[in-house]
Amino acid sequence: MNILSSVNWNSPLSLYSIPVIWFTSFYPNSWKARGILFDGIMHSVQPRSNTARMANEKSISPAMAARIQRMEGAHLNGNEAMPLWFAAVLAGNFAGLENRWLNTMSAAYVVTRILYNQVYVNYNHAAKGWLR
Repeated sequence: MNILSSVNWNSPLSLYSIPVIWFTSFYPNSWKARGILFDGIMHSVQPRSNTARMANEKSISPAMAARIQRMEGAHLNGNEAMPLWFAAVLAGNFAGLENRWLNTMSAAYVVTRILYNQVYVNYNHAAKGWLR
């Protein structure tokens, strides 16, 4: 049995996209913190400087430092887009838009945010940066 066939697309499922989008915004930051912690350069007194200090750290390869900076960028980008998405979902539900349409748009947005994070973090070449 297909799980999508058992979902009632006429219920307000779009509201569930709010915590999912919150998660997609914060998991790149968790990756970043894990990378910094495992490399032993976590600075708990001024943690916001950890990413900037990565570029000067000799024990971290330049590729890893750049990847951690892209993880922070993906996190910040998600934080910037999140309030707009929350407002759009809530406004659509309060306005009485069709649930099937809101659910479809919400599912599409969740999938594209996940793909966007993957592209943001993993594509390290300027020629591939246009995908963002």
